[in-house]
Amino acid sequence: MKTKLYTIGFTGKSAETFFELLSKAGVTKIIDTRINNVSQLAGFAKGADLKYFSRQIGNMDYEHNLDYAPTKELLTAYRDKEMTWTEYEVKYLSLLKERDILSTTKLKSLHKACLLCSEHEPDHCHRRLLADYLQKAHTSLEIIHLM
Repeated sequence: MKTKLYTIGFTGKSAETFFELLSKAGVTKIIDTRINNVSQLAGFAKGADLKYFSRQIGNMDYEHNLDYAPTKELLTAYRDKEMTWTEYEVKYLSLLKERDILSTTKLKSLHKACLLCSEHEPDHCHRRLLADYLQKAHTSLEIIHLM
């Protein structure tokens, strides 16, 4: 049986669209992969609010996992164009290896979970890199990007 792992970004989505996408997919847990989940710019996706809304609207668990987040320095360097996306990828994947997430992440815990970040699309987002990294180690993992 395939383990389904979803990813989603909240930017550019209304709360209605966001929660409908998650609910229709059958997501049971949101895994927040952001460094800062309390920014006022996050609107409905602020950590404490998202935890509440997830439970009340979608009967979903919520977890903030900083081991999946890039470091502030790494993210800042990329956003300030001090490094290319390719350089960012290499450094972020090295960080995942250094944190040994393959041994600390249980495949069973990912089934019907959804990796959350702010980026609208997964192409240039660490949630896609994380999902791909996990999939390389667990070939039974199916990645589905909710848009």
